[in-house]
Amino acid sequence: MDDDVAVDFGEDGLVPAVAQDVDTGEVLMLAYVSPDALERTRETGRAHYYSRSRDELWEKGATSGHVQDVAEVRVDCDADTLLYLVDQEGGACHTGHRSCFYRTIDGETVGEQVFDPDAVYE
Repeated sequence: MDDDVAVDFGEDGLVPAVAQDVDTGEVLMLAYVSPDALERTRETGRAHYYSRSRDELWEKGATSGHVQDVAEVRVDCDADTLLYLVDQEGGACHTGHRSCFYRTIDGETVGEQVFDPDAVYE
């Protein structure tokens, strides 16, 4: 059995984590992970992140119900970025879209809105 990879959380104690749909490969979102968030993710099997704006640990979907069940956590070659392979319930984006990457740089909407954020985040 291999030993756990030592993740390099850097000076600010956070690493970026990309959430990707385990079945389709669609990139859903990018968020930041602290050591505690990674530990909670591994313990529970649900994606946990660290909110830089709220300065707190959060479980994806705790408010919306749009949880991410984590099939696997991968670490990049430099051990400073994570990839969460997830089964996404509902939409990943707080705007109601399936993916946070729902528009082009030219402003064209290319992604599907799967829920009404006003109804979810009252």
